[in-house]
Amino acid sequence: MKVILRSDITNVGRQGEIKDVSAGFARNYLVPQNLAMEATPQNMKIWERERVKLEKQREEIIDKAKEVASKMEAAEFGIKVKVGDNGKVFGSVTNSNISKLFEEQGFEVSKRDILLSDSLKELGNYEISVRLHPEVVAKIKLSVTSEKE
Repeated sequence: MKVILRSDITNVGRQGEIKDVSAGFARNYLVPQNLAMEATPQNMKIWERERVKLEKQREEIIDKAKEVASKMEAAEFGIKVKVGDNGKVFGSVTNSNISKLFEEQGFEVSKRDILLSDSLKELGNYEISVRLHPEVVAKIKLSVTSEKE
């Protein structure tokens, strides 16, 4: 089923693109959530009228995301973990832990938007990527330290 995307959707496409998706995905998720509309000639005309307004909104969202990214990159983030006698971390630092840390600092970030290749299992300083928008990725510095220090 061909649809016109009304907003950016991760792993599907960007706003304004015409994509061929499965009928079930379109009927059950994209259309009810107002994320897409069926690509009929009538809807194409409607989309052309809406596109200018939506592009302005999109630019505003991207600007806000870039502003948040610069604030996050300027901030310092540190998380304390329990460590054994030999300096080994009990458990690990996961996306959920980092998301809670961001919330405490006043940044709303979903755990799905924290791009970790693997959970952090050692003490030290790390650089983490955080996706604030499909076009905006912030590089955050995170230090993992012992609770005893």
